[in-house]
Amino acid sequence: MSKPQILLTNDDGIQSPGLWAAAEALSEIGYVHVVAPRDQYSGAGRSLPSISDGIITPHQVTVNSKQWTVYSVGGTPAQAVLHAILEIMPSKPDLVVSGINYGENVGVGITASGTVGAAIEAAMQGLPALAISLETDIEHHLSYSTDVDFTASACLTRKFARILLHRELLPDVDLLKIDVPKDATCDTPWRVTRLSRLDYFIPIAAERDSWEIPGRIGYRVASDPRADQPDTDVYVMRVLRQVAVTPLSLDMTSRVDLSLLEQKLRADNA
Repeated sequence: MSKPQILLTNDDGIQSPGLWAAAEALSEIGYVHVVAPRDQYSGAGRSLPSISDGIITPHQVTVNSKQWTVYSVGGTPAQAVLHAILEIMPSKPDLVVSGINYGENVGVGITASGTVGAAIEAAMQGLPALAISLETDIEHHLSYSTDVDFTASACLTRKFARILLHRELLPDVDLLKIDVPKDATCDTPWRVTRLSRLDYFIPIAAERDSWEIPGRIGYRVASDPRADQPDTDVYVMRVLRQVAVTPLSLDMTSRVDLSLLEQKLRADNA
């Protein structure tokens, strides 16, 4: 147990090739405990639904020519993190990694991301956490497509995991969100960014003739990321084609002068 203990999870589910690319990369720097949702949970955010069954199932897989015991959980990514910490691992991990996700998680819509939600849950437990996502075409977002190459994002997962294991971050940085361009290499430059306010994934109404027919809200990617600010995760990943490293805080309080806001609220309601 002298190696760093790393908990690895995701939101695409235990069968995702992105998860196993991360597992293989992380095994070079620590002992990796894989605990991931049994089912596809993209878009789950940090939800903890009461209807999850919480069933934990061990599986035997081969990683780097070695047999691993890994675990699937009947629940969301955030619930997988909690089951791992409270029931599966002998002690709290030194680091929690969530990913590698099929599809980028950028902009203010990240609250819907199960990948980010798992990392937020880990940060809530006081643990260093990393959420990593790979830019992919929309048709791959809910797939386990082998056409997606995770080589560079796996290398970058290892790189930033090593940083978090050996360096203490600044106050109010509770987790890191990493978004990797699909044409990146392990040597692609990275840059610290802020969240974009761009409406990146634009919702599309369900296509159906009657409300009685099942229908799912779709989405498309914003057409012109060049309209964004140059220090955002969207601009850095989409326009500069660099790796966007975004520090996130659990404190979602608006960064505003609270006394001025209170004066305005009281004046408007006088």
